[in-house]
Amino acid sequence: MFLLGWTIWCVLLALCELTWGLEVSGYGSDEVICPQFLYDCTSEDEMSLTIADREDVEVKNLNPHIKLCCKDKDLCTICLWIDADINIHPDGDVEDEGYPWSEEEDYHEDTRNPKASVTVCYSTAATMPLCKKVEFTVNHTDSPLQNQAKISVVIAKPTGISFGSRVIVYTLPSHLLREVLVPSLTDVCSHDQQEQLKECRVPRLKSVINQETNEVELLSADGSETLPSVCIQHEHSGRCQRWNSTTVPLYAVTSCMCFQVWDKDSETSRRSRSCPFRNSDFSWRNVWQNVSVSVDQGQTNDQHLLLWWNLSAPCRLEGEVWPCHKVSSCQEIKGFRQQLTNGTWRQNLKGQWEKTGVFKDIDLQFGLCVMVEVKGMEANLGPFCYNNTERTRWSLLIVCLLLLACATVLISCLLHAFVKKWVWSWRHGGFVKIGRRHHVVLLSPPDMDDGVSESVCQLGSLLCSRGFSVSVDQWSRKQQCRQGPLPWLHSQLLELDNCGGRAVLVLSRRALERADEWTLRNKDAMKTKSEEKGQPQPGSPYSDVFMASLFLIQADRQLGRAGKRFLLVNLDSNLCSEKKIPEPLQGLTLFQLPAQTKAFLTELTL
Repeated sequence: MFLLGWTIWCVLLALCELTWGLEVSGYGSDEVICPQFLYDCTSEDEMSLTIADREDVEVKNLNPHIKLCCKDKDLCTICLWIDADINIHPDGDVEDEGYPWSEEEDYHEDTRNPKASVTVCYSTAATMPLCKKVEFTVNHTDSPLQNQAKISVVIAKPTGISFGSRVIVYTLPSHLLREVLVPSLTDVCSHDQQEQLKECRVPRLKSVINQETNEVELLSADGSETLPSVCIQHEHSGRCQRWNSTTVPLYAVTSCMCFQVWDKDSETSRRSRSCPFRNSDFSWRNVWQNVSVSVDQGQTNDQHLLLWWNLSAPCRLEGEVWPCHKVSSCQEIKGFRQQLTNGTWRQNLKGQWEKTGVFKDIDLQFGLCVMVEVKGMEANLGPFCYNNTERTRWSLLIVCLLLLACATVLISCLLHAFVKKWVWSWRHGGFVKIGRRHHVVLLSPPDMDDGVSESVCQLGSLLCSRGFSVSVDQWSRKQQCRQGPLPWLHSQLLELDNCGGRAVLVLSRRALERADEWTLRNKDAMKTKSEEKGQPQPGSPYSDVFMASLFLIQADRQLGRAGKRFLLVNLDSNLCSEKKIPEPLQGLTLFQLPAQTKAFLTELTL
């Protein structure tokens, strides 16, 4: 029963220390405190195994405490303070120091004031017992309490004792045992000692509102240019999300927003926490503007319908929720009001706080809504109404059908030209490649006959109507004059190589004659340019382009690709039977128009 009483007393003492914080002591090193009639008080370390039993001192009571030992204004450390109430027996064994007494007076004086000692020890779960032996001399003539005294032992830096540890203190030879609990670092730092302990010192944050940028600037309270590690927390129990910026948008600031700050390089994980916007009007407005309410129909296990509501906000709110009929004034249904403070708030993945509730035994046949009254707001929120699911499904189906019809019409308009070309291709010799616009370069023969020129223009118009990109030398006279015939022809052939297509050379009687002359001129290497110019002949303004095409055909023939870029077209049905195709043009595919028009168009699309 006695041990049980002491155990309860020790627990109550520990709880009081946790609640009130630690008492501050002015001692910065190990000390022993004795009353005046005990003089020559000293203490020394001693091993518990070497302590001999003595009967001159009896420890009646033992009170250990955990205090903060602070020397002047230096940083404090935790220390072990042990108060011991002792009884001194004058008739006990007198300590014999082994010294010979030289004078009889000294012997009688030492007998009247004998030396005595008491030993206190402490240990933790992680350390061996450590002891302090306190020695003193008793002056019985000055003792006012009939050999009773109280001594205190201060151990400034006890080995093995840390925050949150459990310490066992006992004495020898009386073998009294007490237990004391060292408060945790969090409990100690939550009181006034947080600036006196090195372990309690953590970085702090200062927030400044910048009205020009509509932001909250985060600054280090100690004036440092670099910020410590920061995380933002909504409500005391909310998740703290890491924040790497030095500013917070003003619209995101809420009344329950708090900052946790810590030093990432510190050995401890302590953090400072501040909530600077609790009493700011704008922070409450931001909370109210971000309140959302949803309403839906639910069902109980016994198939009874109920109205389910969900409210989410950046912070937990105080207020009421009630159902009402969906009329002009949203008439309240009596007897269904619910308090927002009742029940549990939960924080979702987006950081919003949610509160849900249900209204049971309520008629859902009529349109129902929910109204919300939030403490601090002048007006109520709502109504937030429940929509009939069946009506919503039909409306959604109609909207989807309308969107599908509009998409069908739009696609039909876009594909109209493609379908038209596809039908034409089917009617004119099967499917051809109509998805890509091929380029056609139409080269006129060197004739002065207007009829031939008109036939070439008609052929170009026909190709344009069939969807080809057509370039006719007769239509590009300005470009030829500006660039020159040969550069113009080179640019057209480069476009053929990039886009695909053919160069079409229109034959006539004069074109065949000029091709023969070009062949003979190349074979006669001894003929000079002066002799060539000696007999000027009037020619067509497009003869230079025609002659340039012969040079390019000859170059492609040597590379083995002449038939891939050039085609021949004959508009005169009697021409091929009367005259042989010249050597430069031999091997090229020849089409007789208009008899082979379908085959010619098919070849251009390949």
